[in-house]
Amino acid sequence: MKIKIGDKLPQNDFFYLDEKNEVKKITTNDLLKDQKAIILGMPGAFTKTCSTVHLPGYVKNYDLALKKGITKIICIAVNDPNVMKAWGQNQNVDNKIFMVGDPFCKFTRAIGAEVDKSAKGLGIRSNRYTMLLENSVVKKIEEEKETANCELSAAENFLNKI
Repeated sequence: MKIKIGDKLPQNDFFYLDEKNEVKKITTNDLLKDQKAIILGMPGAFTKTCSTVHLPGYVKNYDLALKKGITKIICIAVNDPNVMKAWGQNQNVDNKIFMVGDPFCKFTRAIGAEVDKSAKGLGIRSNRYTMLLENSVVKKIEEEKETANCELSAAENFLNKI
């Protein structure tokens, strides 16, 4: 990743479905202003490790995140907002995790997290990472060397180190 601790996140647009299932756009600044947030960077919705370890770990450890002062948890994947909402419903994220799409891979490329998974039929995706931010400034990043792994970025490991 080219983004480092101390850097401010680049300005970007994310997409999500609201409670009326209408596509909405939200900027990085609007999403993270005055927040102590965690961003979960995922290779893709409904993929194996994302759906069995990474995302469910943060749903399960939501109360621990709150105790650590986290005000928002955001899950980002290179998927469209319809897929992200369906995945969130499938994973029972409720209001614990805000599911947003980076469908054009702009944010993922801007922070240097893109990875080519074309050999597995996925195209350009995000590497797996977890990032702690305060007012859009990176305070901690844990990036996996391989997208199939979820150790450094896993909820229990990440939250216990903040």
